Amino acid sequence: MSKKQKTNACRILDQHKISYILHEYYDSTAISGKDVADFLNENHDEIYKTLVLQGKSGEYYVMIVSAAAKIDLKKAAKFVGEKSIQMIPQKDLEALTGYVHGGCSPIGMKKIFKTVIQSDAFEKEKIYLSAGRVGLQLEINPNDLQKVISIQSGDIIEE
Repeated sequence: MSKKQKTNACRILDQHKISYILHEYYDSTAISGKDVADFLNENHDEIYKTLVLQGKSGEYYVMIVSAAAKIDLKKAAKFVGEKSIQMIPQKDLEALTGYVHGGCSPIGMKKIFKTVIQSDAFEKEKIYLSAGRVGLQLEINPNDLQKVISIQSGDIIEE
C-alpha cells in the first residue's frame, strides 16, 4: 500500500514496528462492525468497533468491543469509576478524536483517553479494528495493540 493511502494509525504502527495487515473494502454503506464483518467474510466476534463515551465527570473514554457484542453502559461506567457513562454525540466525534463515524481507530486519536477493550479480545490471535478511515481495517494481534496504546481489558459488554 502506498504511503498516500496509509492512515495515522498505520504510521504509528509502522513507527513501532508492529505487524499488521490492511484490509480495504469499497462498500460505503458498510459502517457498522457487523456490516464490515460480512463484507470481509470474517466472524463478527473478530471485528471490533471503537466507541467513544463520556462519563458524568466530563472525562472521555474509548471502549473497544466486538461487533457481535453490545456495550453494557453500567459495567463500563463502573470499570472506569464513573457513576454513569454515555456515547458522545456522533457530530462531536471528529472534533474530539480526529476520526469520523465508521472510521474511528483507537490508535492515533488527537488526545489520549483511557481505553478499555473487551476482556476476551486477548484470547484471540487476531482482531480487526478501523485503520482510521471508512473502508480500511487493520488486522492485528491484540497483544501488539498494547504496545502502541495504553489499554486495559475489562468486562464491559452485555451478557
